[in-house]
Amino acid sequence: MSAVNAVISRRAVVHNFQKIKSLAPKSKVISVLKANAYGHGLLEMASILIESDIFGVARLEEAIALRAGDVDKQILLMEGFFNLTDIASLRRHNLQTVIHSFDQIKNLEQFSQSNSLTSLPLKVWLKIDTGMNRLGVAPSQFNEALARLKAIDYVDNDINFMTHFSCADDLTNDFTAKQISQFNQLIDGQSGELTLANSAGILAWPESHADWVRPGLLLYGCSPMGDRTGSQDGFIPAMTLSTSVIAIKPLLNGESVGYGAHWKAQKNTQLGVIAIGYGDGYPRHAKAGTPVLINGKRYPIVGRVSMDMVTVDLGNDHQVVCGDQAIMWGNELPVEEIAQWSDTICYELILQLTSRVNITFEQ
Repeated sequence: MSAVNAVISRRAVVHNFQKIKSLAPKSKVISVLKANAYGHGLLEMASILIESDIFGVARLEEAIALRAGDVDKQILLMEGFFNLTDIASLRRHNLQTVIHSFDQIKNLEQFSQSNSLTSLPLKVWLKIDTGMNRLGVAPSQFNEALARLKAIDYVDNDINFMTHFSCADDLTNDFTAKQISQFNQLIDGQSGELTLANSAGILAWPESHADWVRPGLLLYGCSPMGDRTGSQDGFIPAMTLSTSVIAIKPLLNGESVGYGAHWKAQKNTQLGVIAIGYGDGYPRHAKAGTPVLINGKRYPIVGRVSMDMVTVDLGNDHQVVCGDQAIMWGNELPVEEIAQWSDTICYELILQLTSRVNITFEQ
């Protein structure tokens, strides 16, 4: 039996999907399952999110894993393919792909010249860089990129268009509005369908919803907005991470706990030792004061997080006993809050759980 457990609620994921649909009722949904569905289990999430119109992944191996798991829904390779040899896999597995560079277009042209083709056209989404300055063709290159794609005989002539926001989680920054305006002006008159809105766009920029939205983090009940939790916007955390109390011991006034002896008791107290650490993926840099939920009450972490254990200050008036469940994050203790205590983002926390954590699913 594993010491640390992550329980994933199917009901929460379905609820979150329906909440997204209510926020963008006129848009189709690309459910983003990259990075093992944000740590929640690739194939299990695909089976839960059956109402999605398309699944989005980052890497070719993720798409192939879905196909190997008998997922027949359309799959979009959101990071695009990496080299010429990948194109045959796109064709073999009936995958759609983002095109974000002229190197990719050149590879498509070379493949067309040197390979026998299947009867199915290759569906592509042309990505335009409106200021993220990561992936995407420059606006000045848009017409050339589009013309070259349309000239490739096996590429579906009905090309879709996308861009990616860099500041959508910041409502005080007008850069997102500028990105939306530039994108809409550039594709004006084109017949393809459009996608702009990531999770932050879905929540904060309804004018970006367009034909497709592509939620990632929101599906799992976490908020992409830096100052909010998912529950504040009606989403339910899908993951509850828990372990157990394995020891309770007294600590005298002035005594320290943990590596480096940085935390010292200001009075006589009792400590709870909890079976989780950075070896399980819990953040090593969680500060003293980071809450842990035991029997419905929050107790602060004291001392450094170690590989296999953390310690919490129980005080002297508690009812905690060895074996009690300790919730590290979940519905009553948002992972977004733990991320703030750890000077990171909730994305990192839910993604970095290690193989020692037992992941199970409940209805």
